Amino acid sequence: MKVLIVDDSPTIRAALRGLVQKMGHSVIEAADGSKALAIYAQDRPDLVLIDVVMPVMDGYEAARQMRHSRPDEWVPIIFLSSKEADQDLDRAIEAGGDDYLVKPVSFVVLNAKIRALQRIESTRTKLLEMSRDLAAANRELENLSRQDGLTEIANRRYFDTYLLTEVKRASRERQPLSLILADVDYFKAFNDCYGHQAGDDCLRRVASALKAVGRRPADLAARYGGEEFAMVLPSTAMEGAVDVAKSLARAIDALAIPHVRSGVSTNLTLSQGIASLIPVHDTKSETIIEFADQALYQAKQQGRNRYVISTGK
Repeated sequence: MKVLIVDDSPTIRAALRGLVQKMGHSVIEAADGSKALAIYAQDRPDLVLIDVVMPVMDGYEAARQMRHSRPDEWVPIIFLSSKEADQDLDRAIEAGGDDYLVKPVSFVVLNAKIRALQRIESTRTKLLEMSRDLAAANRELENLSRQDGLTEIANRRYFDTYLLTEVKRASRERQPLSLILADVDYFKAFNDCYGHQAGDDCLRRVASALKAVGRRPADLAARYGGEEFAMVLPSTAMEGAVDVAKSLARAIDALAIPHVRSGVSTNLTLSQGIASLIPVHDTKSETIIEFADQALYQAKQQGRNRYVISTGK
């Protein structure tokens, strides 16, 4: 350990230095509380042994400022004093100290105190590591609970939650909200022709294309179900949603996934339904889904491989 010894007496510092070095620790020194603060900030010791009564700044004030300067870290502070009154111990703990020893301090007592504080620090470090690991695991579980296992974009459950949140936000802020529902054309025929493994790969590539065209952080690409996908576009009016739908159609075309069983093209295509509205206080998320779904149905009825804009009726 790197131990900071703070005492205005050179003799006492020398004696303490000898004890601490005998224990196998390195030593840095300061003659008063003010100098100790500067060394504490620069050298970041692992333990502080500090006298109570000193010129310039006493040990209590120095300890308080040390704690204030590094509030998220625990560096053990042991006060050293010739005073034995109960109120002195109380002041030491209130100032941020962890122990209080009466001078002169023996090697056995000081060594035992330091070893005990080392064990506490070791346990604290392990608990912090476990806490960080647990937090990371919880974040990963949260991400997995939101993610579709096959395509690795948002799943239907998270889509429903996100859309509800955005409908409420758009209602409060009087902002437009758009939704695109997209369906892979003749996907059953694709699966029958190329096999389910190729079908799964096809869905993953379509999902990647959706994620790529939703460039803003708030845009959400989700797997709506089966071969159906969705894009939530906050703060986006119909004109912007149409631009996204066109970009998505171009992205799917660029994939050039062969589909010899398609009724509209030699490659894979999408049908898209687009809805856009400015929600009011009683607007439900189901409303914009219904509009987009009706538009998607019309796109299929009109021959697929196209987008249709909802009339909102």
